[in-house]
Amino acid sequence: MKSLSVLELSKLYNINRQTIYNHINKGILSKNSDNKIDLAEAIRVFGEPIRKQDVKEPVKVDSQNSAEVLLLRQQIDILKNQLDDAKDRESFYQNQIETMQRLLEAPKANMTTFTDQKPEQDIATDPRSEPEPKHDGLTTPEQPENKRIPVPEHIEHEPEKRGFWSRFFRPYD
Repeated sequence: MKSLSVLELSKLYNINRQTIYNHINKGILSKNSDNKIDLAEAIRVFGEPIRKQDVKEPVKVDSQNSAEVLLLRQQIDILKNQLDDAKDRESFYQNQIETMQRLLEAPKANMTTFTDQKPEQDIATDPRSEPEPKHDGLTTPEQPENKRIPVPEHIEHEPEKRGFWSRFFRPYD
């Protein structure tokens, strides 16, 4: 097999010599006893070498314009994606607005509102809500007891609770 020096290998693969030395030091690439590298070993590590094709006619490539065109196309794609996202958001918010408007519609005229309704008596709090038995004249009606709990007229004000430091610094307040 053909053996190549580090310089020949770097030119063949178009890589830096230091990269080849690093691969040798790490054990990825091995050298022969004559300090040359087999082509088969280089192919195993770096793959097939890139062969330069001879260009007979000079190809005119306007790299600056092509790079600008590529950049502008990428920006157009980004703007199209942003526009699609904005349209999706707009339709979502429009649906939310329509839903809220349907929920907030004014009540119909034939419907009664909460303020128009008569308040019903609460059985638990109103003692008058018990049906009064009819008096037939033969028995004496029972007098209902006053079920209200008397509230004292004067309530003593509880002293303000004091913390630890106020007890220490102001013991007689």
